[in-house]
Amino acid sequence: MELKERLKQNKKNGSALLATNFYNFETLAAVLTAAREMKSGLIIQLSESSIHYMGLEVATSLARAAISQFGVEAWLHLDHGQNVDLVKRCIDAGFDSVMIDASEKSFAENIKVTKQIVDYALGYDTNVEAELGYISKLGQEQKMIYTRPDEAKAFVEATGINALAVAVGSAHGFYKETPNLQLDLISEINAVTDAALVLHGSSGIPDDQLQRAIKMGITKINLATEIKNIFMKSLQETLMHTDNIDLREVFPTATSAAAAMVSAKLKTINFKQS
Repeated sequence: MELKERLKQNKKNGSALLATNFYNFETLAAVLTAAREMKSGLIIQLSESSIHYMGLEVATSLARAAISQFGVEAWLHLDHGQNVDLVKRCIDAGFDSVMIDASEKSFAENIKVTKQIVDYALGYDTNVEAELGYISKLGQEQKMIYTRPDEAKAFVEATGINALAVAVGSAHGFYKETPNLQLDLISEINAVTDAALVLHGSSGIPDDQLQRAIKMGITKINLATEIKNIFMKSLQETLMHTDNIDLREVFPTATSAAAAMVSAKLKTINFKQS
């Protein structure tokens, strides 16, 4: 099933997909291991920086080969694509989904840039995600400009996007205090637009808030920081107690730790609603 069709299905039945970033083979193996163990569909995401690190051809081929090898239902997505040319290259490379992030531009310019990608993706069956409002990036001060329902409705109608990342109280990176998602706002936005709603910055959001956000209309939940954190913390702990230089023997503990965390997150997101 194409991702945009799956997200439409999610919106209709009140469910969500977890979207996990990966940075190398080990983190890719971790998230796909979790998906296989939980018998769950999964979106695997590449950021622009990860593509620059691995190269587009290598990263794409690695993702496709791993999906096949692990035997899971998974889709490949470009996360926070701000370079229009790179977004187009990802569409050409066969990505199932791309995000064009012009959220820091004016409302009118965001529409213009986003519509350019939607038009380019016609005929590719590519899911196109955009962002409206302000969700602070890593390293930025955590502040919030909430997505307004009326602007969300106008933005989706003007661009024709399939998915909309909304600013409803989350932020990228770890939180200094417990976040408080604006659940009523999610519900209001969901009621006025046909687009699938996306929650960025889920690392550190309490499980009960994630589940309530899904009930209110969130259909895709992004997870990145927690994956990097648990992988690196586990790896650092291992390296403190070994002189082993064989990466193939040192990395698996960290991969397993990340897989266990993603499995727990999938269990939270795939809860059965009463």
